[in-house]
Amino acid sequence: MIDFQAKVAVVTGGASGIGRAMAERFAEEGMRIVIADVEQSALEGTEAEMIADGAEVIAIRCDVSKAHDVKVLAEETIKAFDSVHILCNNAGVEISGSTWAIPLEDWEWVLGVNLWGVIHGLHYFVPLMLEHGQPSHIVNTASMAGLTSGGNMAPYHVSKHGVVTLSEVLHHEFAQAGAKIRVSVLCPGWVDTKIDESDRNRPSGRVSADDLEPSAKMFRDMFSRSVREGLAPKEVAEMVLKAIVDETFYVLPHAHWKNMIHSRMENIIEQRDPSIVLPPEM
Repeated sequence: MIDFQAKVAVVTGGASGIGRAMAERFAEEGMRIVIADVEQSALEGTEAEMIADGAEVIAIRCDVSKAHDVKVLAEETIKAFDSVHILCNNAGVEISGSTWAIPLEDWEWVLGVNLWGVIHGLHYFVPLMLEHGQPSHIVNTASMAGLTSGGNMAPYHVSKHGVVTLSEVLHHEFAQAGAKIRVSVLCPGWVDTKIDESDRNRPSGRVSADDLEPSAKMFRDMFSRSVREGLAPKEVAEMVLKAIVDETFYVLPHAHWKNMIHSRMENIIEQRDPSIVLPPEM
């Protein structure tokens, strides 16, 4: 897909971070943009700033964990722009803690946003893309956590592994069907977003440091520092645009972290116990 002018892009989690950067980059290419987010104030602010910069954009509040919200998002997209050509299933949240200590409602929250959010997006938007039959592209935001495994963030790892394999299945299905839809799965490492503050949208409220196990608290502090030192979202958005143009499936902004993927694959093939390989920056 090379001709972006006047095409339509839908970006969930579009009010901040990678989502906003992708929306802004697509707008620079002359695309019409639909940004969706669960945070109303951030959504309105982003919409106003993008319009001020000359973008053709609408903002729709959407909790991607809820099928009805995503159904409405699809309906409003068609009502506003008649079509959709790029879908970025980008909304994501995380929670820290030992697997057995994380409350079940937090498991449901993370899987609801990170995995079911993608499932809902595909369910309601892919038929629209197949119907118009034009070249289209889906970008599912996973993570290096979807290609590796570590401690203290089980729901996040589980959800992102699910997004990776879901994207792979989708790629095969589109190829078998001869559909003009391509797929990319975005697997970044540290990016300077607010992912470490995602409990601001946690249904039961923010997590108190006093409620965390010592190991989880240490992990959360490290996670926050690493996020703040990560890539700028604009850099990731540029890589995503290039992946769409080049029809690249795996998008690895932190390609120098491939040693972690390689180590995990070797452990599987050799039937060894899992090992943790730290990224180069750490």
